[in-house]
Amino acid sequence: MAAVLETRPVRGVPPGGAFLIQEVGATPVTAPESFTEEQRMYYRTASKFAREQVLPKADRLEKKDFPLLKELLRQAGEMGFLMIDIPEAYGGLGLDKTTSLLVAEAKSIYGTWSVTFGGHTGIGTLPIVWFGSPEQKAKYLPKLATGEWVAAYALTETGSGSDALGARTKAVLSPDGKYYLLNGSKQFITNAAFADVFIVFAKVDGEKFTGFIVEKGTFGFTVGPEEHKMGLRGSSTCPLIFEDAKVPAGNLLGEVGKGHKIAFNILNVGRLKLGSGVLGGMKLVTEMALRYAQDRKQFQTPIFKFGLVREKLARMATAIHATESMAYRTSGMIDARLSTEDRSAPDYDAKTIAAIEEYAVEASIMKVFATEALSMIVDEAVQIHGGYGYIEEFPVERAYRDSRINRIFEGTNEINRLLITGMLLKRTVKGQLALFDFAQSVDEELTHRNLPRPKVSDELEKEAQASEHIKRLAVYATKVAAEAFGPEIEKQQQIMGWISDMVMDAYATDSMVARTRQYSKGKLDPVRVAMVRQYTTDAFAHSFAAARKALCAASKGSDLSAHLSKIEALQLFTPYNGVELTETIVQAVEAAGGYPDFTLP
Repeated sequence: MAAVLETRPVRGVPPGGAFLIQEVGATPVTAPESFTEEQRMYYRTASKFAREQVLPKADRLEKKDFPLLKELLRQAGEMGFLMIDIPEAYGGLGLDKTTSLLVAEAKSIYGTWSVTFGGHTGIGTLPIVWFGSPEQKAKYLPKLATGEWVAAYALTETGSGSDALGARTKAVLSPDGKYYLLNGSKQFITNAAFADVFIVFAKVDGEKFTGFIVEKGTFGFTVGPEEHKMGLRGSSTCPLIFEDAKVPAGNLLGEVGKGHKIAFNILNVGRLKLGSGVLGGMKLVTEMALRYAQDRKQFQTPIFKFGLVREKLARMATAIHATESMAYRTSGMIDARLSTEDRSAPDYDAKTIAAIEEYAVEASIMKVFATEALSMIVDEAVQIHGGYGYIEEFPVERAYRDSRINRIFEGTNEINRLLITGMLLKRTVKGQLALFDFAQSVDEELTHRNLPRPKVSDELEKEAQASEHIKRLAVYATKVAAEAFGPEIEKQQQIMGWISDMVMDAYATDSMVARTRQYSKGKLDPVRVAMVRQYTTDAFAHSFAAARKALCAASKGSDLSAHLSKIEALQLFTPYNGVELTETIVQAVEAAGGYPDFTLP
C-alpha cells in the first residue's frame, strides 16, 4: 500500500500553482511539439484503434451491446492500452503520465468508449496500483492489464455525490474476522453490468471511511438495472446493492479509515485526465463541423464561406489549443518530478501520488476548462449543422448529448471552482506557495502605478502583458477577499468562483504564450499568434469583469472605491482586427481538415 508522501521541491520544476506568481516563460513547458517518438507512436496507434475499430461500431454500441464493448476492451488490452499505468512487475508498462494522457485523448473521440475505457484504466485500476497490497496487485493487476477482467469504481450514493465522505454504505467485520459484511448501495456506477472487480467505499462500523475490492459474484452483492441516460447510451451505468455482502477481510484496500486518501487522489488523476480525455472529441467534432460547412450550401454558397460560421470554427480551434497547452504542460510537470525516481522502488507509487497531488489545482482547472470548452465546441458544431444537428443520423447529435455529463462527474464544475481557489489558499497558508507575498507586491505596484514591463519584445508582447495583468487581478481579488472574510471565505462561493475563473484564464494565457514562444523556430507562428491573441483578448475582458464583481462583493464604501481605482492600472486593451484573426486561424483549419497539428513539419 502506498503512503501519501509530502512533496519536496524539485530543481527546475515549479510547484503547483506557481504559474500564478511567476512570469510567463519562467520555466520550460511540455507541449505536443516536445513529445518523444514513443509517445507519438502510442497516440497514433491508440487513435487508429479508436477510429477504425471502435467508432464504426458506434451504432451497435449505442444499443448496449455489452459483449462487443467488453471484447473491444479485451482487444485494447492485447494492444497494451490498458496497461500504461500498471507497473511492469504486475504485467503492465509503467509508462509516464504524458503517454497515459495521450492514450486517453485518442480514446475520447466517442463518449461511450471514452468513459468505459477511463472507468477501467483510471478510477477502476489505479486504486489497486497505488493502494493495493502486493497480494492484491498480483491477483488483480495482470488480468486488468490485459482486459481479461474489467474494473469499476463505486463511490457515489443516492445521498452523497460531491460530498463523498457522507456515504452511508456500512461495513462490519464478522466475529471470526474473515469477512466484512457490507450493507448499502451505490449509484451511477460506470461499467457495472459487465465489470469483474469493483472498488467500493464503505464506512467501517458506520464511521471509518474505507476502500474495498469487491468481486462480481460476491454473496449478497447485486447489480441493479441499467439507467436510461441522456447520453453515453452505449456505456453501462447501474446501481449496486449490498445486503450483508461477504467481502473477504483480505480485500480491504489500504487502511481502515483512510479511504479518503484513495478517493481524493483518484479524483485528482481523473480530473487531470479529463483535460486530455475530451481533446479527442473536441478535435473530431471540429472536423465534422468543418466538413459539413464545406458541403452545405445556402444561397448557392458553402456556409463555410460565411463570416459567422468561420468565426465559430476559429473559436473552436482556439479552445482546443488552449486546452491542449494546459493539459500537457501539467502532465509534463508531473513527469519531470518523477523523472529521476526508480520505478521499481517500493515508494514509487507514493511519489507518483504526491506528484499528481502537487498539481491538484491544475487538475481542477483542466476539469473545468476542458469540459466547458468541449460544451462550447459541440454546441457550435450543432449550430453549424443547423436542423440536421438535431437529427440522430448525424454524429454531432450524439456528441452533443454525450458531452453534457463531463461537467458533472469527477466533481461538478461548481465544486472544482471552489477547489481551485480553496487549494491555492491552503497551499499559501502551508507555505507551499508564496501567494500572499506576491499579493503584497501587487498591492504596492498598483498603489504606485509601477507595473513591470514585458521583458520580451515580440509579436506576443501585449498578450504576455495581458496574462501578467490577469494574474494580478486574480491575486489582488484573492487578497481583498481573504482579508475581508478570513477563514469564512470558503462560504463565499460566488467570490471563490469568480477568482477561480480568473485563475483559469491566467493558466490558459500563460500556457499558450509560453508554448508559442518556446516552440517557434526563429519567427513566431502566425496561426498560433492569432489563437493566443483571440483567446487572450476575450480572457482579459472576462477576468477584469470577474475581478470587479469579486471586489464589489468583498468590500464597500471608500474601501471599494480604492480597490476599484487600483485595478484600473491593470486595464488593458490593444486594438486588434477580429476578422483578420479569424481568417488566419480558419484558413489553417481548412488546410489541415480540422484542428492544425503544430507538431508536423
